[in-house]
Amino acid sequence: MLRKLAPECSDLVCSGSGVPFRSLLPPVANHFAAGSDDFGVRLARLDDDELRTLVDLIENGEESLGCVPPACADVLISLLATRLGSGTAGRVLGIYEAAAGCEDRRI
Repeated sequence: MLRKLAPECSDLVCSGSGVPFRSLLPPVANHFAAGSDDFGVRLARLDDDELRTLVDLIENGEESLGCVPPACADVLISLLATRLGSGTAGRVLGIYEAAAGCEDRRI
């Protein structure tokens, strides 16, 4: 999915830290997307099955929402509400707001 979200990503290692990416959303939001609108365009590339897989990863803790900027999280929540329903979006919002991250988690 990372290659679909960020086709310009030539390596699965963060160039800044030298550590392999452990999640999809933080690097896409912070390293590849030019802003929240671009983040939304990238997320829209995922089909509904891929979005459900991403939600499953978020819910089981394998996908981190830490360090996802609030504007990008808002785009994610809106997309999930539109494509997968308000219940799914609400669950992910709750996880986002509870996550320890780089900045205030409220959107």
